[in-house]
This record gives sequence, structure tokens and C-alpha cells, in this order.
Amino acid sequence: MLSNTCKYAIRAMIYIANYSEGQNKIGIKKITDDLNIPSPFLGKILQKLARENILCSTKGPHGGFALARKPEEISLYDIIVQVDGLSYFNNCIIRLESCSCFTEEISTCPIHKRFNAIRNDLISFYKNTSLADIVEDFEISGETIQF
Repeated sequence: MLSNTCKYAIRAMIYIANYSEGQNKIGIKKITDDLNIPSPFLGKILQKLARENILCSTKGPHGGFALARKPEEISLYDIIVQVDGLSYFNNCIIRLESCSCFTEEISTCPIHKRFNAIRNDLISFYKNTSLADIVEDFEISGETIQF
């Protein structure tokens, strides 16, 4: 499962992708109020994404956050890797070690083969789902991006 931090990051990124026009930035207060996320906590998350060039941020009265790339170019995978790290995709679901640590001498866990196919499907889903795809899904469904 994704961490709550990562879920907040994804929600905020979807919100920014939907409501920011071009280089117009959205203030942290507006985002946190609409998404009901604590401001200091979300601020740290978004600053991390800005350091990784997924977002751009500006301080000051007309500051805020905007996407650093087009929504089509930012996948859920990009966000997850920056927030939860690659370990989210590599961790064994039974053992404490990463599945990538295993060699011929050290066998994988008994359910590795069953879970590996699911893991690969999950990675493919996250890599092939962009913020633009999600915004479009919201538009088609008629729901607002205030969850």
C-alpha cells in the first residue's frame, strides 16, 4: 500500500494538474483547504517534489505551486518514486529484504513468483497513468477534484 504521504502527494498533484493554467501557480492554502490536508505537512511534500523538478514553486504573495512539466509527462510512478522511493516496488511482502537482494544462493520467498506478476502489472499501471489521464477521468465522471 502507498503511504499516506504518497497519497497526499498524488492528490495534490492531481489537483494542481487540474487547476493550474500554464505557469499560474496555486497557493498552498488553497490546496490544503480544498483537499483537507495539513498545510505544513503538504508544504514539505510539495517542496520535495519541487526539488525533484516535478513541481515548480515560488515564494511570496503571488507564489505557489505549478507543474514543472506537462501533465502528460508526469506519471503516478514518478510521484511514488520521489515520495515512497523505489523500495515500494522492490520490497518483499513477507521478508524484510528487498526482492532485488536475492541471488541464486539466497532464495526468494515462497510467494515471490505469484506476487511478481502482480507487482509488474502494478508498476506498468503506475508508469502508464499520467496526471493528464486522471484529470480526464475526473472530467468524464463529472466529479470534482476535491476529495
